[in-house]
Amino acid sequence: MTAARRELARAAAHLASLGLSPGSSGNISVREGDRILITPTGADLAALDPDALSVLRLDGTHADGPRPSKEFPLHLAFYRRESATGAVVHLHSRHAAAVSCRPAWSDRSAVPPLTPYFVMRVGQTPLLPYAHPGDPAQAAELERLPFPCRAALLQNHGPVVAGTGLRAATEAAVEIEEVSALLLLLGAHPTRLLTTAEAAALAAKYGSYWTEETVRDEELSPAR
Repeated sequence: MTAARRELARAAAHLASLGLSPGSSGNISVREGDRILITPTGADLAALDPDALSVLRLDGTHADGPRPSKEFPLHLAFYRRESATGAVVHLHSRHAAAVSCRPAWSDRSAVPPLTPYFVMRVGQTPLLPYAHPGDPAQAAELERLPFPCRAALLQNHGPVVAGTGLRAATEAAVEIEEVSALLLLLGAHPTRLLTTAEAAALAAKYGSYWTEETVRDEELSPAR
Protein backbone atom coordinates (compact mmCIF):
# COMPACT_ATOMS: atom_id res chain seq x y z
CA MET A 1 0.00 0.00 0.00
CA THR A 2 1.45 3.37 -1.00
CA ALA A 3 1.58 6.49 1.17
CA ALA A 4 -0.75 8.27 -1.26
CA ARG A 5 -3.42 5.60 -0.78
CA ARG A 6 -3.19 5.83 3.01
CA GLU A 7 -3.29 9.63 2.92
CA LEU A 8 -6.35 9.65 0.67
CA ALA A 9 -8.22 7.29 3.01
CA ARG A 10 -7.32 9.45 6.03
CA ALA A 11 -8.47 12.64 4.29
CA ALA A 12 -11.75 11.01 3.27
CA ALA A 13 -12.40 9.80 6.82
CA HIS A 14 -11.63 13.27 8.19
CA LEU A 15 -14.15 14.95 5.87
CA ALA A 16 -16.76 12.33 6.69
CA SER A 17 -16.17 12.83 10.44
CA LEU A 18 -16.97 16.53 9.98
CA GLY A 19 -20.32 15.62 8.44
CA LEU A 20 -19.38 16.95 5.01
CA SER A 21 -19.96 13.68 3.13
CA PRO A 22 -23.45 12.34 3.90
CA GLY A 23 -24.16 8.75 2.88
CA SER A 24 -22.08 7.65 -0.08
CA SER A 25 -21.78 11.17 -1.50
CA GLY A 26 -18.52 12.89 -2.35
CA ASN A 27 -15.31 11.78 -4.00
CA ILE A 28 -11.61 12.47 -3.58
CA SER A 29 -8.58 11.97 -5.78
CA VAL A 30 -4.84 12.38 -5.45
CA ARG A 31 -2.14 12.47 -8.10
CA GLU A 32 0.52 9.79 -7.87
CA GLY A 33 3.09 10.33 -10.60
CA ASP A 34 1.35 10.13 -13.97
CA ARG A 35 -1.73 8.42 -12.50
CA ILE A 36 -4.74 9.53 -10.47
CA LEU A 37 -6.03 7.57 -7.48
CA ILE A 38 -9.75 8.25 -7.01
CA THR A 39 -12.55 6.90 -4.83
CA PRO A 40 -14.73 4.29 -6.53
CA THR A 41 -18.33 4.90 -7.48
CA GLY A 42 -20.69 4.67 -4.51
CA ALA A 43 -17.84 4.66 -1.99
CA ASP A 44 -18.44 5.67 1.62
CA LEU A 45 -15.73 8.20 2.48
CA ALA A 46 -15.92 7.17 6.14
CA ALA A 47 -14.82 3.60 5.37
CA LEU A 48 -12.53 3.55 2.36
CA ASP A 49 -10.26 0.60 1.67
CA PRO A 50 -6.94 2.16 0.57
CA ASP A 51 -6.20 -0.96 -1.48
CA ALA A 52 -9.48 -0.71 -3.39
CA LEU A 53 -9.16 2.66 -5.12
CA SER A 54 -9.72 3.33 -8.79
CA VAL A 55 -6.68 4.23 -10.87
CA LEU A 56 -6.94 6.56 -13.87
CA ARG A 57 -4.54 7.97 -16.40
CA LEU A 58 -4.70 11.71 -17.10
CA ASP A 59 -6.52 11.03 -20.35
CA GLY A 60 -9.32 9.39 -18.37
CA THR A 61 -8.41 5.79 -19.17
CA HIS A 62 -9.34 3.41 -16.37
CA ALA A 63 -6.05 1.70 -15.56
CA ASP A 64 -6.83 -0.41 -12.50
CA GLY A 65 -9.15 -1.03 -9.57
CA PRO A 66 -12.94 -0.73 -9.32
CA ARG A 67 -15.06 1.60 -11.45
CA PRO A 68 -14.26 5.24 -10.57
CA SER A 69 -16.70 7.82 -9.31
CA LYS A 70 -18.82 9.18 -12.16
CA GLU A 71 -17.51 12.65 -11.25
CA PHE A 72 -13.97 11.76 -12.38
CA PRO A 73 -14.10 14.19 -15.36
CA LEU A 74 -14.26 17.13 -12.90
CA HIS A 75 -11.15 15.87 -11.16
CA LEU A 76 -9.29 15.45 -14.44
CA ALA A 77 -10.28 18.98 -15.49
CA PHE A 78 -8.48 20.45 -12.49
CA TYR A 79 -5.38 18.30 -13.04
CA ARG A 80 -5.25 19.44 -16.64
CA ARG A 81 -5.86 23.11 -15.81
CA GLU A 82 -2.89 23.40 -13.48
CA SER A 83 0.10 21.08 -13.36
CA ALA A 84 0.67 21.89 -9.67
CA THR A 85 -2.68 20.32 -8.72
CA GLY A 86 -2.04 17.31 -6.49
CA ALA A 87 -5.52 16.52 -5.15
CA VAL A 88 -9.20 17.24 -5.79
CA VAL A 89 -12.20 17.01 -3.43
CA HIS A 90 -15.87 17.05 -4.43
CA LEU A 91 -18.52 17.13 -1.70
CA HIS A 92 -22.25 17.58 -1.22
CA SER A 93 -21.64 19.54 1.99
CA ARG A 94 -24.88 21.12 3.15
CA HIS A 95 -24.17 24.86 3.24
CA ALA A 96 -22.03 25.00 0.11
CA ALA A 97 -24.69 22.99 -1.74
CA ALA A 98 -27.30 25.51 -0.54
CA VAL A 99 -25.24 28.42 -1.86
CA SER A 100 -24.91 26.59 -5.19
CA CYS A 101 -28.70 26.88 -5.51
CA ARG A 102 -28.53 30.69 -5.35
CA PRO A 103 -27.48 33.20 -8.02
CA ALA A 104 -23.73 33.74 -8.27
CA TRP A 105 -22.36 36.79 -6.48
CA SER A 106 -20.24 37.72 -9.51
CA ASP A 107 -19.17 36.26 -12.84
CA ARG A 108 -15.98 34.90 -11.30
CA SER A 109 -17.10 33.91 -7.84
CA ALA A 110 -20.37 32.53 -6.52
CA VAL A 111 -19.17 33.49 -3.04
CA PRO A 112 -18.06 37.02 -2.07
CA PRO A 113 -14.82 37.79 -0.19
CA LEU A 114 -16.49 37.46 3.19
CA THR A 115 -13.51 36.26 5.25
CA PRO A 116 -9.75 36.35 4.85
CA TYR A 117 -9.50 32.56 5.08
CA PHE A 118 -11.88 32.04 2.18
CA VAL A 119 -9.66 34.21 -0.03
CA MET A 120 -6.47 32.64 1.34
CA ARG A 121 -7.45 28.98 1.16
CA VAL A 122 -9.99 28.90 -1.66
CA GLY A 123 -10.07 32.10 -3.72
CA GLN A 124 -12.53 33.00 -6.43
CA THR A 125 -15.06 30.21 -6.91
CA PRO A 126 -17.17 30.41 -10.07
CA LEU A 127 -20.64 28.90 -10.35
CA LEU A 128 -20.83 26.33 -13.14
CA PRO A 129 -24.29 26.00 -14.76
CA TYR A 130 -26.33 22.96 -13.82
CA ALA A 131 -25.57 19.64 -15.46
CA HIS A 132 -26.39 16.04 -14.62
CA PRO A 133 -23.84 14.58 -12.17
CA GLY A 134 -20.93 13.14 -14.12
CA ASP A 135 -21.71 15.08 -17.31
CA PRO A 136 -18.36 15.45 -19.10
CA ALA A 137 -19.57 18.68 -20.73
CA GLN A 138 -19.55 20.38 -17.32
CA ALA A 139 -15.99 19.23 -16.72
CA ALA A 140 -15.01 20.57 -20.15
CA GLU A 141 -16.54 23.93 -19.21
CA LEU A 142 -14.49 23.97 -16.02
CA GLU A 143 -11.34 23.16 -17.94
CA ARG A 144 -12.01 26.00 -20.42
CA LEU A 145 -12.65 28.77 -17.86
CA PRO A 146 -10.61 31.76 -19.07
CA PHE A 147 -9.47 32.82 -15.59
CA PRO A 148 -7.63 31.00 -12.80
CA CYS A 149 -9.45 29.21 -10.00
CA ARG A 150 -8.95 26.26 -7.69
CA ALA A 151 -12.59 25.76 -6.76
CA ALA A 152 -16.05 25.90 -8.28
CA LEU A 153 -19.63 25.46 -7.16
CA LEU A 154 -21.69 23.14 -9.33
CA GLN A 155 -25.16 24.65 -9.60
CA ASN A 156 -27.74 22.83 -7.44
CA HIS A 157 -25.06 20.30 -6.54
CA GLY A 158 -22.10 21.33 -4.40
CA PRO A 159 -18.42 22.29 -4.31
CA VAL A 160 -15.38 20.87 -6.07
CA VAL A 161 -11.96 22.10 -4.96
CA ALA A 162 -8.34 21.47 -5.89
CA GLY A 163 -5.08 21.86 -4.02
CA THR A 164 -1.38 21.20 -4.33
CA GLY A 165 -1.92 18.20 -2.09
CA LEU A 166 -4.59 16.49 -0.02
CA ARG A 167 -4.11 18.77 2.97
CA ALA A 168 -4.61 21.91 0.89
CA ALA A 169 -7.62 20.44 -0.93
CA THR A 170 -9.33 19.25 2.25
CA GLU A 171 -8.70 22.57 4.01
CA ALA A 172 -10.23 24.37 1.04
CA ALA A 173 -13.26 22.06 1.10
CA VAL A 174 -13.79 22.79 4.80
CA GLU A 175 -13.30 26.52 4.28
CA ILE A 176 -15.82 26.80 1.46
CA GLU A 177 -18.38 25.04 3.65
CA GLU A 178 -17.66 27.42 6.54
CA VAL A 179 -17.90 30.61 4.46
CA SER A 180 -21.10 29.31 2.87
CA ALA A 181 -22.60 28.75 6.33
CA LEU A 182 -21.66 32.30 7.33
CA LEU A 183 -23.13 33.69 4.13
CA LEU A 184 -26.45 31.94 4.74
CA LEU A 185 -26.45 32.96 8.41
CA LEU A 186 -26.00 36.63 7.49
CA GLY A 187 -28.87 36.46 5.02
CA ALA A 188 -30.02 39.96 4.07
CA HIS A 189 -28.23 41.68 6.98
CA PRO A 190 -25.87 44.52 6.00
CA THR A 191 -22.48 42.91 5.59
CA ARG A 192 -18.97 44.24 5.28
CA LEU A 193 -16.94 42.38 2.65
CA LEU A 194 -13.22 42.58 2.07
CA THR A 195 -12.25 45.37 -0.29
CA THR A 196 -10.65 44.72 -3.67
CA ALA A 197 -7.27 45.76 -2.25
CA GLU A 198 -7.63 43.58 0.84
CA ALA A 199 -8.64 40.52 -1.16
CA ALA A 200 -5.89 41.07 -3.74
CA ALA A 201 -3.24 41.44 -1.04
CA LEU A 202 -4.28 38.17 0.62
CA ALA A 203 -4.35 36.32 -2.69
CA ALA A 204 -0.87 37.58 -3.57
CA LYS A 205 0.55 36.67 -0.16
CA TYR A 206 -0.96 33.17 0.02
CA GLY A 207 -0.85 32.17 -3.64
CA SER A 208 -4.60 31.99 -4.20
CA TYR A 209 -6.60 33.57 -7.02
CA TRP A 210 -8.69 36.70 -6.64
CA THR A 211 -8.36 38.59 -9.89
CA GLU A 212 -9.20 42.25 -10.25
CA GLU A 213 -12.09 41.54 -12.59
CA THR A 214 -13.87 39.41 -10.00
CA VAL A 215 -15.59 42.38 -8.38
CA ARG A 216 -16.07 46.13 -8.55
CA ASP A 217 -15.25 48.45 -5.66
CA GLU A 218 -18.86 49.57 -5.29
CA GLU A 219 -19.88 45.94 -4.75
CA LEU A 220 -17.37 45.45 -1.97
CA SER A 221 -18.24 48.12 0.52
CA PRO A 222 -21.79 47.79 1.87
CA ALA A 223 -22.01 48.57 5.57
CA ARG A 224 -18.49 49.12 6.86
